[in-house]
Amino acid sequence: MVSFRRLVLVALGASLAIACRPAFEPKAFRGTNEQLYRASLRELQRKRWDSAVAGFERLTLELPARDTLLPRAHYYLGVAHSGAKEHLLAAQSFGRMAEGFPNDTLADDAMYEAARSYQRLWRRPDLDAQYGQAALQTYQTLLSVYPETPRAPQVRREIARLEQWFATKDYENGMHYFRRHAYDSAIIYFKDVLETYPSTPKAREASLRLVDAYRAIKYREDAEEMCESLRRTYPNDREVRERCGLGGSATAAAPATVP
Repeated sequence: MVSFRRLVLVALGASLAIACRPAFEPKAFRGTNEQLYRASLRELQRKRWDSAVAGFERLTLELPARDTLLPRAHYYLGVAHSGAKEHLLAAQSFGRMAEGFPNDTLADDAMYEAARSYQRLWRRPDLDAQYGQAALQTYQTLLSVYPETPRAPQVRREIARLEQWFATKDYENGMHYFRRHAYDSAIIYFKDVLETYPSTPKAREASLRLVDAYRAIKYREDAEEMCESLRRTYPNDREVRERCGLGGSATAAAPATVP
């Protein structure tokens, strides 16, 4: 019985010691940079984002330029910011790692994560596309600089998704003018969808709306030319047949109604 009580007291004392252990404080950390790195990594694994950010941020400022831990500190600083939903700061941290250490094995991953962080900041196609442009440019740079990256399939999927959003944004801008009968302005946006994002689903819709806009301002030759292109590209499409006929009838069909 005495032995059992002693074991309980020892275990209780150990638990209290752990509970009373001071929290990780990067600014007051007195160990080596390697110890600080390991401690910051533990905070990251435990999803203590603020502590991890503070630890890795200190490392990025204190580690020598040639220290092998420096690129990792920048990378994990980005991971910590991302975990805290600080996507712009995450993109900047990942970007610094990729730019400062282009030959590091994590450089392509860092560039991918930078692009993903920018992409998360563009929440809907109708919002300002500044961060969407940054994401697209970063993805394209990644494929150019690291053509053999294992990330390539993911990158191409994300590029396609972004291009569809850009195409949607241009198309909706065109529809804004189309509904107000400002057909010249609408045509500019619809043509931009075709010229810049021809492989997106919105390209078909923009082509159909171009036919309507050309007819509305009696540009019969342009409407027929657009119909010829539609018939070649979508030979079995019901809406294309209804809008353009089987050939040479672009001027006969009425424009589609717009709600």
